[in-house]
Amino acid sequence: MRPEILKIVGGRVFTPQGWKKDATIVVKEGKIAEISSSPIEIEGAETIDAKGNNVVPGGVELHIHGGGGRDFMEGTEEAFRVAIEAHAKHGTTSIYPTLSSSSVEMIKAALTTCEKLMAEPYSPILGLHLEGPYFNPGRAGAQIPEYITPPIPADYEDIINNTTALKRWDEAPELPGTTEFGQYCSSHGVLAAIAHTKAEYPDVKRAWDCGFRHVTHFYNAMSGFHNVREFKHEGTVESVYTFPEMSVEMIADGIHVPPTILKMIYMVKGVERTALITDALACSASDSNTAFDPRVILEDGVCKLADRSALAGSIATMDRLIRTCVEKAEIPLEDAVRMSSETPARIMGVLDRKGSLETGKDADICIYTPAVELKTVVQQGRIVTNQLNAN
Repeated sequence: MRPEILKIVGGRVFTPQGWKKDATIVVKEGKIAEISSSPIEIEGAETIDAKGNNVVPGGVELHIHGGGGRDFMEGTEEAFRVAIEAHAKHGTTSIYPTLSSSSVEMIKAALTTCEKLMAEPYSPILGLHLEGPYFNPGRAGAQIPEYITPPIPADYEDIINNTTALKRWDEAPELPGTTEFGQYCSSHGVLAAIAHTKAEYPDVKRAWDCGFRHVTHFYNAMSGFHNVREFKHEGTVESVYTFPEMSVEMIADGIHVPPTILKMIYMVKGVERTALITDALACSASDSNTAFDPRVILEDGVCKLADRSALAGSIATMDRLIRTCVEKAEIPLEDAVRMSSETPARIMGVLDRKGSLETGKDADICIYTPAVELKTVVQQGRIVTNQLNAN
């Protein structure tokens, strides 16, 4: 429900200026109307007592394939709504639904659905993300192989020119046509990102020069330091580190990337260039053990190809990402929160309305205990879930 006026009181509120103890947040019409260190009396306001817990901005999910048993590749309104609501209960208040490598027809169907849902009041959808199909077959991982191809100008130009919903597109920059693809995306407001690649430094530099500014699930499905016969070569990972302004995202489930590497990415790239993602599949945020792709199995707390040749996606949720960063990677809570909210909002150019708790921004709010247990989620003023007994 979305009360006319909502107050969150008694919390330790995380703002861009730091923590505010015993602060009050007032929410009206889905926006943060006021944040005060003093009590505020408003007749008729619905109140959530945060009980001294941590009040932080809701998660902005850059890379997610589904949840609640549904996959965005289905392209239907029902699939979108079910998956989005399933993850909202785990702290994802803004979302970029993601399609794995797909046919042009599947992409257009998902874009049509995305455009319709984005037009609804208080929509959590900020745009569509295409993970492929322009990838290196040797680093395709769990991508559906029959869709993998180098960039096809007629296809991507047609898609980009006929939608306002597409916000990001991933590609392997060693492929022929990278320069034209990157330039076309960046000149049309679509973030180009490096993914599923064997790129070395010259390829990464070419990508940067033609407009690529982001890297998909860093360390996963990309090359690292390696030998070619007796000579050592930098991989995609090392090359990306040499571009300080290039942002990255990490699947912080503690499985796709070990906690030690999570901490290293955070230390080298920093909070402002590192985003947390789930890369979650349909079986996430649900009781289902079945993935949308029949080749995928759920085992050891992660999705894998059935032949165990590659990881295929996660079953993580936003609250788990933050908890993993804090408990296993020893990242301070405030930095983990920023990487789940502020940084992805900055990467996608929506920091003016998302990603932090400030007056005038969307009231996307989560409340966590000191043990990093999620208790309350508010999405643009709507109470998605509250285990702190609103009164």
